[in-house]
Amino acid sequence: MKLRAIEPEDLDVLYQIENDRSLWHVGTTNVPYSRYTLHDYLATSSDDIYADRQVRLVIENDHGEVVGMADLVHFDPQHQRAEVGIIVMLPHRRQGYARQALQQLADYALDTLHLHQLYAVVAADNAAALALFQQAGYERQGVLREWLQRGHKWVDAVLMQSFL
Repeated sequence: MKLRAIEPEDLDVLYQIENDRSLWHVGTTNVPYSRYTLHDYLATSSDDIYADRQVRLVIENDHGEVVGMADLVHFDPQHQRAEVGIIVMLPHRRQGYARQALQQLADYALDTLHLHQLYAVVAADNAAALALFQQAGYERQGVLREWLQRGHKWVDAVLMQSFL
């Protein structure tokens, strides 16, 4: 498994992930993205985390198949931290890709970006994600009450933090 830069050829996978309504509750997306918008994002992204304040990476298995995406967002060089986002597509879940991707993100954040910490905001009812982050060494730091909205319902979120 490896993390790699997102390429124009990944447009279809990006489109599939960003428009999968079943995933919207784990992130901040709440509207569909057009191919044009995503194409424009790919074309205009500088691939420089210092300029964009984020980096999106593709999770690829040992056979070169795209199995998901990992993000560092809300990059803050002054305070040496970034928020982690990760999604593994349904057919590839529970095969260790997310755990390996989190480790590679941590290595990159420490060795290349010289970050002090990574954090994630996880829905309190997302037991699989909470277990993943705990197994990767993240600690629960608190509960953000009614942080995420699902339709007409509010859901608590857990702040998970890892010091590098």
